[in-house]
Parts: sequence; C-alpha cells; structure tokens
Amino acid sequence: MTDKKKIGAYGENIAADFLIRNGYEIIDRHFQTRTGEIDLIAKKDSQIIFVEVKTRTSRQFGLPEEAIDWRKRLKLMKTAKWYLAGRGEEMENYRVDSIAVEINRRESKVKIRHYKNITYNF
Repeated sequence: MTDKKKIGAYGENIAADFLIRNGYEIIDRHFQTRTGEIDLIAKKDSQIIFVEVKTRTSRQFGLPEEAIDWRKRLKLMKTAKWYLAGRGEEMENYRVDSIAVEINRRESKVKIRHYKNITYNF
C-alpha cells in the first residue's frame, strides 16, 4: 500500500469514528460502481448519508475539501442513486456530505470539518 493510500485509509477511519461519535451508524464502506466510489455510507435518523472523505497532511495543494469540485459532486450523486436503486431504498431520504481531515504529523493533531448536503442546489 502506498503512503498516499495509507493516509487516505487513516483519514477514512478518523472520519468514520467522528461520525459514530456523533450518532451515525456506518452501514457500508468503499461502495464502487462504474460511475464512481463512495468512501463511507452512514445512517442517522432514518436518513442515508453518503460521505466523501478527503485527507491531507499539508496545505501545499490546498484544503482537502477544495478537491471536491462540481464534477466529483455529480459523480457522488450518481453513485448514491445507484446505491439506493440497487437496495430498493427511498430516493428522497438521503444526502451527500464531505469530511475534510487535516493531519499535522509534527504536532500529532487532527482537524476534522464536516460539510453536510454538499450537493444542495446542484
């Protein structure tokens, strides 16, 4: 596993733990179709939440959340609808979120930012 993949996996675990601490249930990870991939799928209050996790160890290439452009959001929405259709779930009771994870190795600190409903008005 490359260092980049290890960092990504670590960030996804941090994001999953964050969601669990905030009352979410993780119901799936790494859901893939030909339209794309969703890192985490959670449930809270009968709503399904699809979560894109972006992890960075520096700001050299910008903030993690800045990597989720409109193309990525469209892919996330298509993949989420694919997931829902394949499981016979309601197509209205879901949202797409993102979690930005910044890891400061020197200070052994982690910053987490949770953005809800990133495809609203899309």
